[in-house]
Amino acid sequence: MILEEAGWLLGSGVGVGIVLSLAGARAAKSLLYGLTPYDPLTLFAATTLIVMIAISANFSPAQEASKLNPNVALREE
Repeated sequence: MILEEAGWLLGSGVGVGIVLSLAGARAAKSLLYGLTPYDPLTLFAATTLIVMIAISANFSPAQEASKLNPNVALREE
């Protein structure tokens, strides 16, 4: 459940980020020397790095939550 919620947030954030980066690339076109503003390799590498960091950041809390007894968690609430 934790990884599913994180996945939805990650997917929406990556989607919005790609759209905004492509829109911002047009404005930064004059600042890039030797690069095209719509470089698919750079966009893919940055997206992959962000996804890997987000998954690794959410894996530990999900693993700890799976070890917890549900009855104990409900009694504490």
